[in-house]
Amino acid sequence: MKWNKGLMTGAAAVAAACMALSGCGGASSSGGASGGSSAGGKVEITYIHRLPDKSGMTSVEQIVSRWNKEHPDIHVKAIHFNGNASDLIKKLETDVKAGNAPDLAQAGYSEIPELFTKGILEDVTSEAEQYKGDFAEGPFDNMSIGGKTFGLPQDTGPLVYYYNKTEFDKLGIAVPKTQGELIASAKKAAAQGKYIMSFQADEAGNMLTGLAGASRPWYTVEGDAWKVDTQTAGSKAVAKVYQQLLDDKSATTNPRWDPSFDASLQKGELIGTIGAAWEAPLLMDSMADKGKGDWRVAQIGDWFDNGEKTGPDGGSGVVALKGIKHKAEAMQFLDWFNTQIDDLTSQGLVVAATTGTAKTPASWSEFYGGQDVMAEFAAANANLAGFSYIPGFSAVGTAMKEKAADVAEGKAKTGSIFDAAQTASVDTLKDYGLSVAQ
Repeated sequence: MKWNKGLMTGAAAVAAACMALSGCGGASSSGGASGGSSAGGKVEITYIHRLPDKSGMTSVEQIVSRWNKEHPDIHVKAIHFNGNASDLIKKLETDVKAGNAPDLAQAGYSEIPELFTKGILEDVTSEAEQYKGDFAEGPFDNMSIGGKTFGLPQDTGPLVYYYNKTEFDKLGIAVPKTQGELIASAKKAAAQGKYIMSFQADEAGNMLTGLAGASRPWYTVEGDAWKVDTQTAGSKAVAKVYQQLLDDKSATTNPRWDPSFDASLQKGELIGTIGAAWEAPLLMDSMADKGKGDWRVAQIGDWFDNGEKTGPDGGSGVVALKGIKHKAEAMQFLDWFNTQIDDLTSQGLVVAATTGTAKTPASWSEFYGGQDVMAEFAAANANLAGFSYIPGFSAVGTAMKEKAADVAEGKAKTGSIFDAAQTASVDTLKDYGLSVAQ
């Protein structure tokens, strides 16, 4: 998998800008309250995660149970967190301050700079270095800030296109390759009560950022200050295309995580949508087997002046938290866990590990018409452009989602979403005490 290291990681950038923040980052080699016994006894490690763990998947508990049987001296306890990512961040911050945090925690790549600035990550550079060759370079670098590594990568989230080939064939259209083809095909489909694109306000902070950032990142550092530009050529192209689709009434506006989105799929109204690779099994669930065998996965065309590049939507690693006692054993487990490719694939992950080839689960192949879906995702990873994040990016995503909701209701234009991102980015950096280049 090819990754744009310079754009994706932003590690040096975060470190440079973070120098202005009192107490930023930092890691102690001394132990804290968590971690268990160390004097010749069994090592206890806790790992909190947000993986789906749904029926038909190899559960995290099952994977961890196998580890525990094979490694009786290093016992791992898995904890499933049912809330959203922002709630988990708040919990981790509270737990670290109270001295009772878990040892390891799942964290999105966009969340790691925020966790770093809050000073709740533990430096595991020396313990993680030996496992670097087991993972793609970009994801591994995403776990590092300022030359220090804070965990190991788990999965990636390239944006791809999901579509109902049977319905496309009936309409006499193919997956669009150009911006013009996308708009024309969307209008043709809408005239028949079908929609090949969706505007998902609740995913604006992830999806629109990934699409816009496929051409150029929003965040760079000049000297010791952040430079913010969310109105790049890519952002303007994304705004232009979606505004055209909305003006033509040729895209749905159901929020992604609202029942109405699932209903539009089940009714056969929504027959094409952009989504992250990890959504493959979730879309299957959304459709409740309706359309089985009809759907396919394709690469995003040159729809947003991106030269057929795609961007990231999600992807995560597992970080070590402040106070962890057994860093070497934790990284040993984490390398083993994050290279259980078949098991993690069953969870819907596009793994960051390069120690094997991910196989398309039989149920996925059946739903997606016999397609080798994982091979398509590997191609998307090869087309993945980078995107660096700022500390507190979750606040930017929230501002984008709020403005996107206004857009969906016709109260604002799509370009205002990226204006909101600019304001929120600058305000967030200043709230963190970081310098912003004017």
